[in-house]
Amino acid sequence: MNFHILTLFPEMVENGLNTSIIGRAVNAGLLSIDAVNIRDYAFNKHQSVDDYPYGGGAGMLMQAEPVYLACEAVMQKIGGKRPRVVYLSPQGNVFDQKMAQEMALEEDLVLLCGHYEGIDERVLEEIVTDYVSIGDYVLTGGELPAMVMVDAISRLVPGVLHNDVSAEFESFQDNLLEYPQYSRPEEWHGKKVPPVLLSGHHANIEKWRREQSIIRTYERRPDLLEKSSLTDKEKKWFRQWLKENED
Repeated sequence: MNFHILTLFPEMVENGLNTSIIGRAVNAGLLSIDAVNIRDYAFNKHQSVDDYPYGGGAGMLMQAEPVYLACEAVMQKIGGKRPRVVYLSPQGNVFDQKMAQEMALEEDLVLLCGHYEGIDERVLEEIVTDYVSIGDYVLTGGELPAMVMVDAISRLVPGVLHNDVSAEFESFQDNLLEYPQYSRPEEWHGKKVPPVLLSGHHANIEKWRREQSIIRTYERRPDLLEKSSLTDKEKKWFRQWLKENED
C-alpha cells in the first residue's frame, strides 16, 4: 500500500513514521510513505503557500494552486489514476476502525494536511474525496492526524504485523474492546492471573476472553456495545451478568 502525504512539514511525517512496525514494513516493501512538500509547488521565489483570506479575518489561508499541483504530481507518479484524497479536518467524519479497514483496501491513499486557517475551498472541491477528523478538537495542522491514520490503516495491510491474527482480536473488532491480558509472573503485587488462562483449555479461554470483552465494552464504551453482534447465548449470559452485578 502506498501513502502520499501532502504536507508543509515532510520531515515531521518522515521522522514520525520511520520507526517501529511501520518503519519495518516500509523497509520490507509492504508499505511506501511519500511525504510530498507542498512548498515545492509554490509559484514564487520565497516558496510561500499562504495568503490573506478574502473578506478579512484572522490568520492566513493555504492557496489553491500549490496544493493542486502537489496532488497532480502524485497522480502522475501513480500513472494518472485518481486516488482517494483525504483532507484531515475537524469538520470531517470521525475516523474509526471501520474506516481504517475500508481504506486499507486502497492501493494508493493521499492524505492532505492543512495549516493556518485551512485551505482555499476551491481546491478542496476539486481534489478531495473524503473529509476525516480524528476527534472533536483542533490541532495546529494535519500531520499528526495523518500519522494516526497511517498507523491504524497500515497494521491492517497483510504482512505488516508479524502475527496477522493479532489484528483480528483487538479493540473495536465487532465493536468490542479488547479483553484484559496477562503475562509472567503468575502473581504480581498480590494480584493473580485468572485461573482459566492457566488451564490450557482453549475453548474456555476463548469464551472467557469474549465475555471479558463484552464486560469491558459495557463498562468503558457502552455506545459500542449497542452496535456489536452478540449471539443469543451471549445476550442471555450478559443479562444474567447484569442481574448479578446490579450493585
